[in-house]
Amino acid sequence: MISRRAGLWVLIGFTLAVAAAAVLAPRIPQSQSYHDFADHRALLGIPNFGDVASNLVFAVSGGWGLVFLFAQRGHERFIDPRERWAYLFVFLGLFLTAFGSCYYHLAPDNARLVWDRLPMTLAFMGLVSAMISERMSVSAGFYLLPLLLFMGAGSVILWWSSEARGAGDLRFYAAMQVYAVLILPVLLLLPPRYTRGSDFGMVFGFYVLAKIFETADRRIFSLDEHTISGHTLKHLAAGAAGIWVLRMLEKRHPMLGKPRTARLKPGTYIL
Repeated sequence: MISRRAGLWVLIGFTLAVAAAAVLAPRIPQSQSYHDFADHRALLGIPNFGDVASNLVFAVSGGWGLVFLFAQRGHERFIDPRERWAYLFVFLGLFLTAFGSCYYHLAPDNARLVWDRLPMTLAFMGLVSAMISERMSVSAGFYLLPLLLFMGAGSVILWWSSEARGAGDLRFYAAMQVYAVLILPVLLLLPPRYTRGSDFGMVFGFYVLAKIFETADRRIFSLDEHTISGHTLKHLAAGAAGIWVLRMLEKRHPMLGKPRTARLKPGTYIL
């Protein structure tokens, strides 16, 4: 573990490094071959059925998470009620990704890809805000949440506007993805407010696994004799990450010393 002061400087340094890399890197166009996924099979009249249907896991994890957060037990899982807002966007982003990704995979192209990427940034940036709140400062995480959401969504809009000008540039969207993922292990070095902090490591692992599946889309589809594609497995792994976040919230507890219990309702915690 490192101190919160040291963590702050690491966070600032990492943020500046990613921003500098995004500015200095050459333009990254969106390859049209990206839309040509391995599994084109249709089923029940639905084209690209595997990549479309596998988005159900996002709807389940996102919807289940939202139900949990709006229920009384969801309110009681947070020391500070402001912490709940970040997770609302995590699960809202997952839920909306189910619909955006379905829409995209029915007929993949750049115009539809916007609606796949936009909700994903809500989930990514919400998770970054949650980690900042829990590892550094609740106020910092809460007040940075709108800025992080704006930057995430803005990176997608910036990419799409560059495509409309005929000079597609993925640099800033790629930078936001790299930032959202790599900042998680950095923040895990800070002391936690809750138990089960290692669950964030599992979430990071699921994301890495999803990227491996995505990269090996055609190879996996060939190796398993066209049973399931790597991109379909990517959806399942990414959705499993959302389910793991929900599992963590349901099972964790505040890491307090000796709590003051007078006048406290069951499940309510104070520092």
